[in-house]
Amino acid sequence: MKTAILTDSTAYIPQELRDRWNIHMVPLSVTIGGETYREEVDLSTGDFYDMVRGAQELPKTSQPSIGVVTNKLEELSAEYDAVVAITLSSGISGTYQAIASADDMVDSIDLHVFDSEISCMVQGFYVLEAAEMADNGATPEQILARMNEMKSSIRAYFMVDDLSHLHRGGRLNGAQAIVGSLLQVKPVLHFVDKVIVPFEKIRTRKKAVKRVKGLFEEVAEKGQPMKATIIHANREEDAQEILDELQEKYPHVEFGLSYFGPVIGTHLGEGALGIGWFEK
Repeated sequence: MKTAILTDSTAYIPQELRDRWNIHMVPLSVTIGGETYREEVDLSTGDFYDMVRGAQELPKTSQPSIGVVTNKLEELSAEYDAVVAITLSSGISGTYQAIASADDMVDSIDLHVFDSEISCMVQGFYVLEAAEMADNGATPEQILARMNEMKSSIRAYFMVDDLSHLHRGGRLNGAQAIVGSLLQVKPVLHFVDKVIVPFEKIRTRKKAVKRVKGLFEEVAEKGQPMKATIIHANREEDAQEILDELQEKYPHVEFGLSYFGPVIGTHLGEGALGIGWFEK
């Protein structure tokens, strides 16, 4: 059986890696000033932050249509017997449901949909692992079993510079606890039960970044082989500095640098920083 690996654009896997591992992608979209762009296709991340900086109106984001998904599945069915689709968390987007719904419309390929319950390159960890397994001839069932195994150690913590993006976009569960005057804090956030919730309220950016690093270090100090990613919203220099510092301290960790692209960046805002990881 030949298995395709499909994901959505919010995994932010660079094109060269997608090409290398035959990873297929359906894009989410962002609408800015009445114009709709498919992220990672029509709009680069750098251009996105330039376009929305200082904008009064928050861009709108949208999941792939069922039509786009069914077209992609039909295209894959010409070459593959099965597809494992790995999506961003169903708690913050309807993408999982859109892909799952397409299963009823395409009989020519065996579809398995996996909810990463997270997003960005942490979702990408699942995708890259799945792609390597598929390349080595693993079945969809073997791939899904490995995904569920990885889920036990996958973690991500991130801080945002301006909580109003998450609040206005309706993506922060429990926002009533930290609105009003508390919008001045730099909260550390994480995913719990598929949605974004506050982990800790911190007063300054510097302390919030330090706390995120500390949460990673608590795990890294155990010495287990790990993969980790530093993720930034148009703060590459800051993210690279964190990566360099942690790489020197933890040679047993395989580090990478990634970014919050247009769709996730709409909800987190410029300046967000995070670290995600899993134990191999």
